[in-house]
Amino acid sequence: MASVMEDPALERHFKGHKDGVTCADFSPNCKQLASGSLDKSLMVWNLAPKARAFRYVGHRDVVTGVQFSPSGDLVATSSKDRTVRLWTPSMRGESTVFKAHTAAVRSVAFSHDGQRLVTASDDKSVKVWSVRRRCFLYSLSQHTNWVRCARFSPDGRLIASCGDDRTVRLWDTSTKHCVNCFSDCGGSATFVGFNSSGTCIASSGADSSVKIWDLRTNKLLQHYQVHCAGINSFSFHPSNNYLISGSTDGTVKILDLQEGRLIYTLHGHTGAVNTVTFSRAGDLFASGGADCQVLMWRTNFDAKSYQDVLQQHGRRSTPDPPPHLTDIHPRGPHLHLPKPTISPTVADTQSRDPHVVELGRSVHGSTGGAGAPVRSQTADGGGGRGRREEEEEEEEEEEEEAAARGQTHPLEVLSGHPSCLDSTLRHIVQQLDILTQTVSVLEERLTLTEDKLKECLLNQSQILKDVRRSESEETDG
Repeated sequence: MASVMEDPALERHFKGHKDGVTCADFSPNCKQLASGSLDKSLMVWNLAPKARAFRYVGHRDVVTGVQFSPSGDLVATSSKDRTVRLWTPSMRGESTVFKAHTAAVRSVAFSHDGQRLVTASDDKSVKVWSVRRRCFLYSLSQHTNWVRCARFSPDGRLIASCGDDRTVRLWDTSTKHCVNCFSDCGGSATFVGFNSSGTCIASSGADSSVKIWDLRTNKLLQHYQVHCAGINSFSFHPSNNYLISGSTDGTVKILDLQEGRLIYTLHGHTGAVNTVTFSRAGDLFASGGADCQVLMWRTNFDAKSYQDVLQQHGRRSTPDPPPHLTDIHPRGPHLHLPKPTISPTVADTQSRDPHVVELGRSVHGSTGGAGAPVRSQTADGGGGRGRREEEEEEEEEEEEEAAARGQTHPLEVLSGHPSCLDSTLRHIVQQLDILTQTVSVLEERLTLTEDKLKECLLNQSQILKDVRRSESEETDG
């Protein structure tokens, strides 16, 4: 039987957002983690122990997407305020802002060379931008409803997009034409992404399914139906052997793509899971949810060779079905819903809430749309309408926030310096949580073991009856 500690484990939690977390991304060097929120802010968490976190304020509505550039020197965010911002993740809090669409911007992503950005919007279009020149390049406009997500392929030659018109579209970046359209989505397509080799794309939807297509044959390879509510986000492991997904049902699922089956279910959030993402190396992944938390997990499933993992799964007491050994690329949906799943320990007894510094509270000065010049915004702000009124409103907001926190300094948000007693009590509570969850896992596995023993006893009893019946028949004969 496998130990609980061999399951994916919660490494740290990050608390600082004032509303639900909508998006997250690791920096390329894995020293920082960025997250966006319904509270209209971008937060950059430094992963070094006791390091400060930074809150960047500038968007006027929900932050819907976030991604580090491949070099790590920029962070792009998209927002329902119709703008995209390019931030320098430093103490200066500088950002370049431009009006990207005529409706809410749902996602933003860099090309793998860092030279271009792709955005998706409720105005039914996908747009591509030059990062160096900060200007509009071209638009892709065949979706007939809101576009939820758009991503570049690893080689930059394709763009995948999906949306509420229930389609996943592939675009050629050289001809600007739609070269393929997958229209068998059961509902609104919420997220799309390429695997690291660029040979497959996956999409998730409001119908709680994940589908994976092979771009070389344009055929559906795998179809997973493992959540009981809509899927908001997913991420391929760099090895392409695993995929994680986050759902409104409050769980994170880990799929083994070579085996074609669900291997873990993580219950770390107390509400919908809105975003999941692997680090570039794949040794960590993060999840963000409606509970305002960002959780960082450490993986275990790619630390050993694939055969070792298979043998470990074969030895453990698990409710998962046997692997699909003769069906590596199944087409039908994998239904695992009625069965219980493994819940690794999620209590975190080591990390404290970091010291948060608030930056970039600037006057909103977004410029025109496609092709329009772009203006750089810093923490000191730039020109804009009613500057004095804006400053007075901001001062009032800062005073209210400071009063709510019991602080007087407008820039620093101290998200937690508990007294010694509070810290001790919190530690005790977390230890009790660990014990409770460990006992729950052990009880579940004990029940499974009892069931197997009962089954073995029944089989042995039946075998004895058969042996006695055959001996009796031989005697009578």
